[in-house]
Amino acid sequence: MDIFFIITILIVLSAIFGYINIRFLKLPSTIGLMAVSILFTLGVIGLSRFDDALLEKEKLLLASIDFKTVLLDVMLSFLLFAGALHTNFQQLKVQRKPILVFATIGTFLSTFIVGTFIYFLLDIIGLEVAYIYCLLFGALISPTDPIAVLGILKKVGAPKQLETNIVGESLFNDGVGVVIFMTIFEIASGEESFSFVGVGELFLVEVLGGLFLGLTLGYITFKLLKSIDNYETEVIITIATVMGGTLLAQRLHVSAPLAMVTAGLMVGHDTTRKAAMSSLSEQYVDKFWELVDVLLNAILFVIIGMELLALTFKGAYLMAGLFAIPLLIIARYLSLMFPIAFYAKKLNFVPHTNIIMSWGGLRGGISIALALSFPLPCTEIYFL
Repeated sequence: MDIFFIITILIVLSAIFGYINIRFLKLPSTIGLMAVSILFTLGVIGLSRFDDALLEKEKLLLASIDFKTVLLDVMLSFLLFAGALHTNFQQLKVQRKPILVFATIGTFLSTFIVGTFIYFLLDIIGLEVAYIYCLLFGALISPTDPIAVLGILKKVGAPKQLETNIVGESLFNDGVGVVIFMTIFEIASGEESFSFVGVGELFLVEVLGGLFLGLTLGYITFKLLKSIDNYETEVIITIATVMGGTLLAQRLHVSAPLAMVTAGLMVGHDTTRKAAMSSLSEQYVDKFWELVDVLLNAILFVIIGMELLALTFKGAYLMAGLFAIPLLIIARYLSLMFPIAFYAKKLNFVPHTNIIMSWGGLRGGISIALALSFPLPCTEIYFL
């Protein structure tokens, strides 16, 4: 299948499923899309008992998609830039220290705590999985995506400080989590010989290089936006920043996700907006990236539902998944316990911040994108 055909099918399905959700189910967008997609896939599986033509076409469509390229090299950069562009920088600046610790040390600790828990859990159940692969699972499941939780927090009037901690941590732990994931993946696949010094150097180059590239891209984008007043061209410039920046990050072997987060924060900063864009340009840039965010999330969650066809359903796998859920919540609580205790009094955190952030640390698009990026033969190992 050619790329245009695949994109067309995914967008058409996203539109149909989105319409069904808004018209009949009225669920939150991503949840509704995934629910309808799962129902569609189950319907296709049921129909295959009489005629498997549609089932074979859906399998062929999934087999034609290079998930690693599409999700990690393309969609992820757009999603992270869009998320960073609409983040309140002033609140983020106030909470920068705990957010930095949550997103770095917290994500790193979560990776190893989850990996260790899962390793012993699988051993008890009778599934033999090497520890390095359990760490890989820990890395992909540690980044958070608390969109639904933020909606609830706004409804109940939660303090802005708590919202900022959750959003800021999620924004940066996406980039850090991807770096940790790719580092462990290279070690697991034998592309990187293991040594603490070598892994540390690789990690630092990826992180610091990504941040520096993001700052550079953000500054150049700011200068370009400031020098003109034409909303069409300004929107195109932001697209070029993401696509060109991602390509450049890949060539320099630095973290594209962190570069896009940093560039998005710089372009979305209140001072940058006022100095570089007119109100009309700002409105168009915001609306465009909101639409990009919605569209890519829609496609991603449609793919999630369709991926049911790639899963191997066994009792041991289902049991491992059920037991893993509480272990993930416990691991998140433990990974945030010391940083929150350290900053709680200094920054006057709201009571029970750790419990709220632990339960509010839902996993979303980034974790799914990392999981789907595995080669198909690895699916049975990693989709637990």
